[in-house]
Amino acid sequence: QVQLVESGGGLVQPGGSLRLSCAASGSIVSISRMGWYRQAPGKQRELVAQMIIGGTTNYADSVKGRFTISIDNAKKTVYLQMNTLKPEDTAVFYCYVRLRRDGYGYSDYWGQGTQVTVSS
Repeated sequence: QVQLVESGGGLVQPGGSLRLSCAASGSIVSISRMGWYRQAPGKQRELVAQMIIGGTTNYADSVKGRFTISIDNAKKTVYLQMNTLKPEDTAVFYCYVRLRRDGYGYSDYWGQGTQVTVSS
């Protein structure tokens, strides 16, 4: 079994900051990528940021220069530092991890989602 536990969402004023975290646990052999998606009301889920282990990091154009993704490999945890938040960043944020369990191939796993609301 694999679990992803997210934390760090909440209500923040425009221009403020939040840090999301997502910890993976369970029978994990290796992780190939970790990232964050978000889904605003009435909109499709979109990629916010992802990091390929040992490779590239990608950001949505709308968050470049404001959000930073990082990974603690030892803790199997991915973070999303969000600065200069805007009302349009309001959404449910989901972490995902592409990993391999013992005896299985790579699969994607999703966190439960954490609400981020940017409002004055």
